[in-house]
Amino acid sequence: MLKLFVTFAVLGGSAALACAQGGVTTYGVIDAGVVGQGGCTGACATQVGSKLASESHIGIHGREPVGNAQAIFALESGLHVDTGSRNQHDRLYGRQAFVGLAGEFGALTIGRQYNLQYLALVDVGDPFKGGMAGSASKLIGGGRRADNSVQYYGALRRGISAGASYALKERVDTSPAGRAWGMTVGVEAGPLTVRAAHQNLNAVRVQLNSKTSNDTVARNSILAANLRLGWGTAYAAYSLSRGWAGSPLFNPDNPYGAGLARTASSNSRDGLFGLAVPLGQGTSLLASYICKDDRDLANQDANQVAFGASHAVSRRTDFYAAYSRIQNRNGAGYAVGNASARDNGNAALNIGMRHSF
Repeated sequence: MLKLFVTFAVLGGSAALACAQGGVTTYGVIDAGVVGQGGCTGACATQVGSKLASESHIGIHGREPVGNAQAIFALESGLHVDTGSRNQHDRLYGRQAFVGLAGEFGALTIGRQYNLQYLALVDVGDPFKGGMAGSASKLIGGGRRADNSVQYYGALRRGISAGASYALKERVDTSPAGRAWGMTVGVEAGPLTVRAAHQNLNAVRVQLNSKTSNDTVARNSILAANLRLGWGTAYAAYSLSRGWAGSPLFNPDNPYGAGLARTASSNSRDGLFGLAVPLGQGTSLLASYICKDDRDLANQDANQVAFGASHAVSRRTDFYAAYSRIQNRNGAGYAVGNASARDNGNAALNIGMRHSF
């Protein structure tokens, strides 16, 4: 089925109608909870956190008939529920901001949007859908969003869909930094969903003493699948990440803008296996295992094991809990995170509440 708003498929994009007037809809997700961490580089603390299972946000989107198509737009503003401040580096509409056309041909949008590789991971391959302590995006893939991007997504034929994107530079100079392109293709056949995606990003190299790679182009490829069975859903993903900033850093929105104390892998093969098992009456159990195989000379591998549960008390409100632990090898510095809060330790427990509107 054609996705008119492909970028709304992630973490609350299908939120229920709150108010609509003239084709404009207001929606959002409010998420907050308690985070306990262990194995931190400094002191660990138990804190109130926001954006644990989903990124808290408020947005508006709308559509208007234009001939045989529809003009569409979306503006999404991330926020910290614990402090009331803005998210995404204090951008007003840092989650998404785009305008475009949609119709039988698919959807063509322009603006700040999720990249196709990230969508394949969280939509298809990750039982935690990019949230809670089990989020797969802390070990697999690169950035989440791209500025200045033109993106197309549409249905080719029954059960088959495809998309492509290209992001232009923000500045006019001779450097290729900031350019990005991606592509994706997906198949839905009964209980099986499979999606492949690739993302190329020209990154600025700021760590001149990097011990891993001189390759400043981050290339992330992924094959993700899930199979809906009678007792639950099985998930799997396999990712190839190459180039500087090809593996996740603490800031998934800006993987090429700041140096870090530790150097992420510039050549890895990453695998994921997971399960989601409904128990009835709104309760689901989640589990995943991620293996990051670093192919650099440093051989800084990492494994993550995660368990979680969610309980829906209504169509819009649920409670959740999740625990995850990362085992780093040979000095690797990957840390357990969640939907978007900054990670710190190699173990974390999340307990919280999420409400969509």
